[in-house]
Amino acid sequence: MSDAETSKGVLPKLLKVAERAKREPEARMLALAHHLDEELMTAAYRRIRKDAAVGVDGVTKEQYGEHLEDNLRALHTRMRERRYRHQPIRRVHIPKAPGKTRPIGISTIEDKIVQNALTMVLEVLYEPVFLDCSYGFRPGRSAHDALRTVNAACMRGEVNWVLEADIESFFDSIDRKKLMEMLRQRVNDESFLRLVGKCLHVGVLDGEEYTEPDVGTAQGSALSPMLGNIYLHHVLDVWFDREVRPQLRGKASLARYADDLVIGFERREDAEEVMAMLHQRMAEHGLRLHPEKTRLVPFGRPPRRQDGGKGPGTFDFLGFTLLWRRTRQGNWGQNFRTRKARLQRAKVALNDFCRRHRRRSKSNTPRSAGASAGTSTTSA
Repeated sequence: MSDAETSKGVLPKLLKVAERAKREPEARMLALAHHLDEELMTAAYRRIRKDAAVGVDGVTKEQYGEHLEDNLRALHTRMRERRYRHQPIRRVHIPKAPGKTRPIGISTIEDKIVQNALTMVLEVLYEPVFLDCSYGFRPGRSAHDALRTVNAACMRGEVNWVLEADIESFFDSIDRKKLMEMLRQRVNDESFLRLVGKCLHVGVLDGEEYTEPDVGTAQGSALSPMLGNIYLHHVLDVWFDREVRPQLRGKASLARYADDLVIGFERREDAEEVMAMLHQRMAEHGLRLHPEKTRLVPFGRPPRRQDGGKGPGTFDFLGFTLLWRRTRQGNWGQNFRTRKARLQRAKVALNDFCRRHRRRSKSNTPRSAGASAGTSTTSA
């Protein structure tokens, strides 16, 4: 967070916008583009990591910052005169699982600045309207908060069945036209929306292959998490909270972290009905639930007299497997353990680090390399 930002991460110049957004959650907000000035873009530049990967132009953050004021002034002029063009995204593939990779889009430093600035304004507009069930990429919220929410609902006895859902290639499947329609429900500034569109409709350079996809928003873009939250806010959160849950016979609760979600149900018939509805709802918005990773799991707290040390079923959420286990006192308690696939990736990363550095003496081993291995193990 830059010095110009408040403790809540909001620039003083955006406080009036934030106050109105909170006061009028249903209002369409006017005159937003003029907030994208040099002051905001300076704060957006400071949000970029020092070691951020370079885009197609090969310019690092340090190099861009050598003439920061001049560069931001020129960028602001091009944005104001509608001459700004988002450069192609450089796509790289990072290991995800044995034999699989995850495509990540890397933008130039200048484009990252624009993405960050747009995200800062959208965050101010949407934080007052996002629902409590959403935890991903939001200030003051974390994956642990989502896990605690699920745990609390289970311990209260409100969850007997869990719908574990996986959206296939979510960010690559977002319907851009529908997304822009959703944004217009909150944003009434075509200049601002035009800039969002420039960050959406951008070419991708994968090695020597250049493509211009007409759906999705690139993973790795600073703007993508915000746009993904807005999309699922309309497609899932509001729909479930206002249309689905009031019609159910028992209690139900949704916990979502970006596109990772679980829904807990008190009654089995509610769970089966919502599972069928969810497939249709996703299809209406260009999304698809993974047929093998979307399932219903019995997850009610076992009776105290039940023999054995494990409960009826398990499900995965945010890198953990959740299950019921006996406590030392003989009661049933919820247990969290690292997913096997996540743990295996950490072991492979640690083994690879050790193999690459085994011939180095302690004095020659770089601190950053050791830290990165530690990070891999911790994140598991």
